Amino acid sequence: MGIRSESPNGNQQVARNEIRDETTPLLPVKVEEEGFHEFNGASFSGAVFNLSTTIVGAGIMALPASIKMLGIIPGILMIIIVALLTEASIDMLVRCSHQGKITSYGWLMGEAYGQWGRIALQASVVINNIGVMIVYMIIIGDVLSGTSSTGVHHRGILEGWFGAHYWNSRAIVLLVTTLVVFAPLVSFKRLDSLRYTSALSVALAVVFVVITAGIAIIKLFNGTVAMPKLFPELDDLSSIWKLFTAVPVLVTAYICHYNVHSIDNELEDRTQIKPIVRTSLFLCSSVYIATSFFAYLLFGEGTLDDVLANFDANLGIPFSSIFDDVVRVSYAAHVMLVFPIVFFALRLNLDGLLFPTSRHISHDNKRFSIITISLLTVIYFAAIFIPSIWDAFQFTGATAAVLIGFIFPAMVILRDPYGIASKRDKILAVTMIVLAVISNSVALYSDAMNIFHKKEVA
Repeated sequence: MGIRSESPNGNQQVARNEIRDETTPLLPVKVEEEGFHEFNGASFSGAVFNLSTTIVGAGIMALPASIKMLGIIPGILMIIIVALLTEASIDMLVRCSHQGKITSYGWLMGEAYGQWGRIALQASVVINNIGVMIVYMIIIGDVLSGTSSTGVHHRGILEGWFGAHYWNSRAIVLLVTTLVVFAPLVSFKRLDSLRYTSALSVALAVVFVVITAGIAIIKLFNGTVAMPKLFPELDDLSSIWKLFTAVPVLVTAYICHYNVHSIDNELEDRTQIKPIVRTSLFLCSSVYIATSFFAYLLFGEGTLDDVLANFDANLGIPFSSIFDDVVRVSYAAHVMLVFPIVFFALRLNLDGLLFPTSRHISHDNKRFSIITISLLTVIYFAAIFIPSIWDAFQFTGATAAVLIGFIFPAMVILRDPYGIASKRDKILAVTMIVLAVISNSVALYSDAMNIFHKKEVA
């Protein structure tokens, strides 16, 4: 059975003769395959929810720490700038894909740069998504079991309710979450099956933002909030270099490119993808700015790398403990519902790397099960041994995420396999590559120096 794409006159054209072409790592959801029900196209709102859920994941929890480092004004400006660059990079992918009737990011990279281009994209998605899902598990562990990554122990919800016991330790809690929540959700073979959990996850994120903003405003009127810094404190050259470590966190917070084609393929009217992307980015940027501003306003210089861990103390308002628990539970549930959407792309791209000529993974239950179980196991153990959300975001954000989000789309436009790139497109592409390489090289250097310095102090 062939992968099919819509032609301008509405007729179906066979794009590839095999179900698993080496350049198509992601599942085109408008494929008529065994086991897939007839699907007439996703709605505008449903597509916005799916893309917004892909974007608003764990990154929102690390953004307040970035604002603390950069200061409010530069921090908010950086959130807006990265959102605009993300829209530009997605637009590059979408225009090229529509012109060439391409149904996946990997296929597009393969068309532009051959087999090695496809492999580079698939490997980057695997690295990025594993890193992101490790962070998801770290957040859940922090919220439910507590964290001591800063040297000070912050109690989790279960420890606060029942005291410290072996059954509510991080290892046990994450194991139960993996078996009871993640395993059933990642067993779906179609992204469209997760549309309702996507809508719920976005609602839970909004609950977190509203409560955080409300508490910060109340404390602001009560005069119990310290004046936050508007600009970064630059004492020496090292403090300047350190600012660049916030860039990978911001970049990672907007990575959604690996699911854009899947969402685009589901649409009844594919011309809607551009307004869908703009709507999602506007929604997510608003959530990011509100969360970063109000969380930093609320906690000031005490803002942790994972701001959810701040919600384990008295907030200085009535019913503080109840608000603490509601905030943490709502966002932990949100992360649990985002997990399977990111996992979906991870599994398909890893399968494309390991078995590029095999039939589609959705038709091989044994391979589907082995890859799923193996990935869940790796992510679980990594979450147990990586202590800080900041560490995970710095290194995944500085490598795979910047490739997926900015460098690869720019490379496609520069290669211009379909002759659609304007002079402005190519200038923007070169600018994106230069900015991405310079900022992330400095961030990696700063991270390495910080680790080396910590070892010397120890």
